[in-house]
Amino acid sequence: MAAIRIALVGIGKIARDQHLPAIAANPDFALTAVVSRVDPGLGAPYFPSLEALLAHGPVVDAVALCTPPQVRYGLAAAALARGLHVFLEKPPGATLAEVELLRTKAERHGASLFASWHSRHAAGVQGAKAWLAQRAIGSVRIIWREDVRLWHPNQAWIWEAGGLGVFDPGINALSIATEILSRPFFLTKATLFIPANREAPIAADLAFTDHESTPIVMDLDWRQTGPQSWDIIVETDAGALHLAKGGAVLTLPEGEQIGEDREYPSLYARFAALVRARESEVDVAPLRHVADAFLRGRRVTVDAFVD
Repeated sequence: MAAIRIALVGIGKIARDQHLPAIAANPDFALTAVVSRVDPGLGAPYFPSLEALLAHGPVVDAVALCTPPQVRYGLAAAALARGLHVFLEKPPGATLAEVELLRTKAERHGASLFASWHSRHAAGVQGAKAWLAQRAIGSVRIIWREDVRLWHPNQAWIWEAGGLGVFDPGINALSIATEILSRPFFLTKATLFIPANREAPIAADLAFTDHESTPIVMDLDWRQTGPQSWDIIVETDAGALHLAKGGAVLTLPEGEQIGEDREYPSLYARFAALVRARESEVDVAPLRHVADAFLRGRRVTVDAFVD
């Protein structure tokens, strides 16, 4: 079966660290072109815009969009209109409505649309989901604290409206929570801490619950220095479950489980399967929780943030 000819659009840190190695390691894909404002020097044919690629470039079957979410809709819509399959880096868009419209466009043009949530593919997530399915859940704590200067250096877009701020990593935690918790949950309270010189929050405290009144609390902070914290702790009738390191390490009452880190290879394997079947996978549940936080959250102004 012929390899899927894919173009990578937006060559930033995540594209270099994760997408390029995953594409190179997967025989289902052939990197056919790259789109970036400047030539990234990757050896593949380079184009300064998706429009230029579609007009003058080699034929591609799919695009992977690694741009900031604020500009992703137009790119995805243009690709889908040409019948190209589209891989959306998280979050899938800047708004819920635009993602729903992209889903409709994919159906109309017979193309696959994949809203990827890489943290759901972390080594411990499916094990946690299976274990929790047999347990009564008492409470959930989510602690997602990291150093923005380390993970997003000099990325102005992430502080702008639609860039999500601390919810850029926080949505990873929500993607895991919505995967492993069998009952849907909803926001009851939120406080967003927004630097005086920015439009998006640097920290947030959130409280959720479900129809069984289960307390679910979330602590997000981009000001963490030293060891980083990406933890989900679930108290159950059989003891505590702890997902650490962003879902990579699962600790159950009977012991610790550490699997192989295959988040992006797993994402691209899933995308290949969707393309071959001409199916889509577009789950907006994590983005819906972020939208609810901005809708219901109380704003608190904090000290200005400078990179």
